[in-house]
Amino acid sequence: MDEASELRARLAAAVHALNHGAQHDPSARLAANQWLLALQRSPQAWGVATSLLVSPENPPPPADLLFFAAQMLRRKIQCPGAAGGGGAPPHVLDALLLAAGRFCYLGPPRLLTQISLALAALALRADGGVEGLFARMRHLPEPAVLELLTVLPEEVVQDQSGDTGVDAAARGRFTREVMAHAPSVLEFLLGQSDNAAADDERNRRVLRCLLSWVRVGCFSEMPPAALAAHPLLTFAFNSLQVPFSFDVAVEVMTELVSQYQDLPQAFLNKMPYIREALLLPALANRNEKIIAGLVCLMCEVGQAAPALVAEGSVQALALADALLRCSLAHFILESDAQTDKRNAAQELFSPVFSSLLDALLFRAQIDTDEHDTDGELCIPDGLAQFRMNLEELLVDICLLIGGSAYINKIFSGGWVLASQSFAWKEVEVRMYALSMVYKSFGDVIGSYSKMLASSQRISKPISSNACSLALRKLCEDGSSFMNEPQNLEILFWISEGMDAGNLRIEDEEEIISAITHALCSVLVKELRKSLLARLLCSSYSAVEKLIDIDRDQSLRQNPAAYTEALNFAVHGLHRMGALFGQLATSITSGLIDDDTVLVLLGVFWPLLERLSRSSHMENVSLSAAACRSLSLAIHSCGQHFQILLPKVLECLSTNFLQFQRHDCFLRTAASVVEEFGHKEEYGALCVRTFETLSSAASISTLNSSYTCDQEPDLVEAYTNFASTFIRCCPKEAIVASGSLLELSFQKAAICSTAMHRGAALAAMSYMSCFLDVSLAAALESRECLSDGSPGVVLAQILARCGEGLMSNVHKSATILQQLAALCSLCERTTWKGILSWDSLCRWLQAAVKSMPSEYLRQGEAEMIIPLWLNPQIIFTVGLPIMSETIMLTCKGKVEEPLNV
Repeated sequence: MDEASELRARLAAAVHALNHGAQHDPSARLAANQWLLALQRSPQAWGVATSLLVSPENPPPPADLLFFAAQMLRRKIQCPGAAGGGGAPPHVLDALLLAAGRFCYLGPPRLLTQISLALAALALRADGGVEGLFARMRHLPEPAVLELLTVLPEEVVQDQSGDTGVDAAARGRFTREVMAHAPSVLEFLLGQSDNAAADDERNRRVLRCLLSWVRVGCFSEMPPAALAAHPLLTFAFNSLQVPFSFDVAVEVMTELVSQYQDLPQAFLNKMPYIREALLLPALANRNEKIIAGLVCLMCEVGQAAPALVAEGSVQALALADALLRCSLAHFILESDAQTDKRNAAQELFSPVFSSLLDALLFRAQIDTDEHDTDGELCIPDGLAQFRMNLEELLVDICLLIGGSAYINKIFSGGWVLASQSFAWKEVEVRMYALSMVYKSFGDVIGSYSKMLASSQRISKPISSNACSLALRKLCEDGSSFMNEPQNLEILFWISEGMDAGNLRIEDEEEIISAITHALCSVLVKELRKSLLARLLCSSYSAVEKLIDIDRDQSLRQNPAAYTEALNFAVHGLHRMGALFGQLATSITSGLIDDDTVLVLLGVFWPLLERLSRSSHMENVSLSAAACRSLSLAIHSCGQHFQILLPKVLECLSTNFLQFQRHDCFLRTAASVVEEFGHKEEYGALCVRTFETLSSAASISTLNSSYTCDQEPDLVEAYTNFASTFIRCCPKEAIVASGSLLELSFQKAAICSTAMHRGAALAAMSYMSCFLDVSLAAALESRECLSDGSPGVVLAQILARCGEGLMSNVHKSATILQQLAALCSLCERTTWKGILSWDSLCRWLQAAVKSMPSEYLRQGEAEMIIPLWLNPQIIFTVGLPIMSETIMLTCKGKVEEPLNV
């Protein structure tokens, strides 16, 4: 086998390994990628790639190998060395043209596209490249010409950020040369469109090519009248009726309407036909693709010429009646025209927006019966986003047709009658549309509540969310009115009625926060204390009932009843947490005295302690709700929790050991340490807690990046706890927990290599925090070498873990800069025997030498280590001078610039 054949064989094997060997042998894929990168940079790439593309073999080489060859040629042409065409050998153009003619019929479409992109890149860089390409293009088959003409204009408008070999002057010359051929290209496309009627695929290709040329302004020199009557516009409009090419036709029409101000009128003339022939059938058949495309196109017309639409012609009314967005509503409502004229416009368009409301209600319906693990109905992300975008639109429609008409529209059809059966989805969407208007109404009520509080209040809420927001505003701005006895009773009637569990947790929290705010403003101390205790007790019973189930096991045998009890308890805990969360501001400002806080804690903690010792804590939602309420209580009550601290940490530790996948216990323990860890008297307690949590089997198994990827929440919670501990605890606690810190640091170094972004970032954040504390300790006692000092303990940990750190940590230059700074500082102190610049050198050398030989270019290891160890480089630029290969290797990822 000669050298060229051997190179082709190795290339074929590498491409196969890269594309098909990832699941079975990741290391082989990594090695293949590195070899292909090296080949792409070599001069031999020209020859092996062109030989594959012009190979007379029958059958031809595999499609992915041919695609790789074309892509490699394109990338080499685009590299700086090929500027002006000097980098590409002359035979490359001939090979690409030959390949375009051959594979326009035989190969997959993406192969022809890649070959055409390479030809366009050559034309951009060569003097006279465009003229030469057009001269030789006439000898190609029509499919190849069409694809080449499609990608050629893209070089004019493409993002130049990655194109390092072309300056502005060259690109400007290229643009002028391409646009000079626009008339002949339009003639060619017109001829192609005549033959495309019976061929859907050709129809779509012609439209794609037309779209590329429209984007670069191919019609810019054409008079408006000639443009509106151009046969290619008729072709694009007619293509709206071809399902296979509909989406591209919409793009062409939208681009034309946005570029040329005279076209919206021409489009309006066709609007009645579009409405009757395309939109109404699509709505009847629920054809999302057609509806979305037409909405996009009609919105472009509405935004380009709203005044033209607002004139109220027959065509404009047809557009407005079909429009599924309401830019027109804003134009009418915000018009500066005289009141009479604006009112006339509203009356004229009122039936249109009434029809629009029907269409929106139909589109916003939930079309799935899927439920999540908690039994809640799942709303698809796309529908949820669509509903979010509707809020302002529904309010506009309500304003345009009037509040009474809007309400009547929502309740029309007889569905509110008990005697008739109606789909729950239609009821739900109508309640949603009503809630959006009530929400807006609630915001207005809140804004003017100081004026309205003396005479009005919301009763019988239809929308819990809107009314909870309005209640919050009223309680904040009208507290004196809300503190009247009869109104306080109404507030308690609301809070005590939430035990039914009919509201969302978010709404319940909003309501309890509002009521708490109102109660905190009661002036009489004893009354305020009793009212707040009553409010807390209103959520007490739901939790107590769940605890009592342990004494009556019969309820455990009824899954439905038990699930309901769990749900009520979760809601109750969230309401308790909301009360303490709202209480924080009042405690800080002095409105709430110590006696009141102690009374509330006397109600809350015994209940939570009993719950924490029950078997129900195995439920994730319940344990998360309990931890959330505890965290909010600790944050609010602060020093009043000190006497309970040992019990609190014991409960958290015990529950974590029992339910080790519940990361909420770790997170709440971190909140406790953050609040109280700085106090010396709690140092030993924090150390015991750290030791207990670290002894859990789930933490012990965090010894590989794979495990970390399986438990990302656990990694985040544990490293967050460790960060809080080392940052908040006193020196004595840090010294006493040296072995625990070393263990946690080792696990963080491993977890930093996880593919899960959150887990990796949390691990790196902890290590950065560890290094910050170490550096601060070294600066504080740099001349005091004592075994009992935190700085020495942390330095010894780093000395033992340094090599492992260098092998695993790679994604943050900041961490290595911190480590280098610490080693440099120790070099000039009595700590040099523990940690020094030589330590860093040894770790780096060990990390590089441990890499497989195929990951490095020849001589690279000897070259980069001295450069990288230059302190000036580390402290100013971090890691940029590390070789591309080593960075990729350290990241644990494979660079895939070839996109095969």
